[in-house]
Amino acid sequence: MAPSHALKCCTRALNWVPVLFINLVVGWSYYAYVVELCVYTIPNNAERISYLVIFHIFLAMFIWSYWKTIWSRPASPSKAFGLPRAEKELYEREERAEMQQEILKKVARNLPVYTRTAGGAIRYCDHCQVVKPDRCHHCSTCEMCVLKMDHHCPWVNNCVGFSNYKYFVLFLAYASLYCVVICATVMQYFIKFWTKQLPDTHAKFHILFLFFVAALFFISILSLLSYHLWLVGKNRTTIEAFRGPVFANGPDKNGFSLGFSRNAAEVFGDQGKYWMIPVFSSLGDGHSFVTRLVHIDPEQANPVLMGRPTLVYSVTIYNAQQTTAKRKATEAR
Repeated sequence: MAPSHALKCCTRALNWVPVLFINLVVGWSYYAYVVELCVYTIPNNAERISYLVIFHIFLAMFIWSYWKTIWSRPASPSKAFGLPRAEKELYEREERAEMQQEILKKVARNLPVYTRTAGGAIRYCDHCQVVKPDRCHHCSTCEMCVLKMDHHCPWVNNCVGFSNYKYFVLFLAYASLYCVVICATVMQYFIKFWTKQLPDTHAKFHILFLFFVAALFFISILSLLSYHLWLVGKNRTTIEAFRGPVFANGPDKNGFSLGFSRNAAEVFGDQGKYWMIPVFSSLGDGHSFVTRLVHIDPEQANPVLMGRPTLVYSVTIYNAQQTTAKRKATEAR
């Protein structure tokens, strides 16, 4: 037990290495830009002050969104998705998989769950002992089920999901803009040092290297940002982009897509003034989602054929207190 616990502690400590690396790079870029460029290289006070103001605005937004992504605890399923005591005992005693599924189906009838496994079974996490809400997945690194899980990101040492996906996208956006600001303002001095129009000083190395690092980071971050903006427009997670969610009539990668504007609002909120600020404004509770119909009933076919999209709204998750009360009443019987 002791070696296992020590190994787990070492693994958790090592998981912070990528975060430490990012912070060291940002810390060095701050020194190189503020001290070596603005203090020692730029001769004009007006230019120096304007550069510093712009730089610090984008740095503040970048750091704010980055740390919000890191420290936002991944949202996990509520107690309403756990098995009631009686069903849990039956499930644990039952050895036949088909009978376990019957127990899960009975519980899932009272939950807003519409997706299934590839084999059509109820999605259940044996580790967390919960029926998985739609778009929820278990993260082996975080050792928990994460609502609307996108992926586990080593650069933030956290799961990116319902609780922090907006912060993650903003982190990529402001990191890209931070690199753009550095490249745009450093370029003229990079050229002057490169062509030896400025004398060789201790600032030369920092400014040349700063430009190269900012340009390389911008290219890599921009590609990742573009991909996630595409995912936002399609209302997909990274997991769903590779493996479409399975509904009653089979997999459908566009099962949760409601059109670009509504897809964007689901992540950033319905009030534009909060879109670019790292505060939580995503719609919903992470347990249930508006979803397109994979199969259209004959009674619902007319509006679809006439060009009006038919949507089936996931039932809002039951109030936890009401659910708990029902379970207590059942157990009392």
